[in-house]
Amino acid sequence: MTLTHNQARDFYDRFGKRQDYQFYAAVPSSKLMARANFEEAESIFEFGCGTGRFAAELLADVTSDRTTYTGTDISGTMVALTQQRLKQYGARAQVNISDGKPLIREENEAFDRFVCNYVLDLLDTDAIGTVLNEAYRILKPNGLICLISLTHGNSVPARLVETIWTWLYRIKASLVGGCRPIRLGEFVGSPNWRVEYLHSVSSFGITSEVLVAKRL
Repeated sequence: MTLTHNQARDFYDRFGKRQDYQFYAAVPSSKLMARANFEEAESIFEFGCGTGRFAAELLADVTSDRTTYTGTDISGTMVALTQQRLKQYGARAQVNISDGKPLIREENEAFDRFVCNYVLDLLDTDAIGTVLNEAYRILKPNGLICLISLTHGNSVPARLVETIWTWLYRIKASLVGGCRPIRLGEFVGSPNWRVEYLHSVSSFGITSEVLVAKRL
């Protein structure tokens, strides 16, 4: 069973900056940065900004000096960490706390990139669908949705790690941060999206899926 909004908020408020040490996320994040043409982006929205590490790397090393960033998170701790990390960018970077609902308080067709890293695997199926519908609504035509999630293992060691992870999740979801393996391709497809890149990568035995799709 997925964590409730309050359970997820409380967990990540406690977890805080330790999220930066999720060693398995580095390789998938680098692949997403390389495949989503962020250097062409004028406006980026991130659903679940965490500590702001991904946003900071984007703004420092990938995007242009004119790119704006808007992030949101359910955790007040994470919002504060991201605001501190991005304060040098002034008005270019806005970070807001979420009420925990999958609906997004942004205008239609306001962004050309929608980022969501290791968040959809926290949500139940209905909430995933709502987030993707909201991504479609706030993205400009031909904008890109840019996702990373835990997924199923693609090797014997990775499947072993997945089995242990799933066992812990079933005992108590908070033991693994509320995340479980999903397949992004089962949620993102036509008629709303055209998948541009879909790739699984294992790092330290933990398998993640990276997906980039264009809004049609």
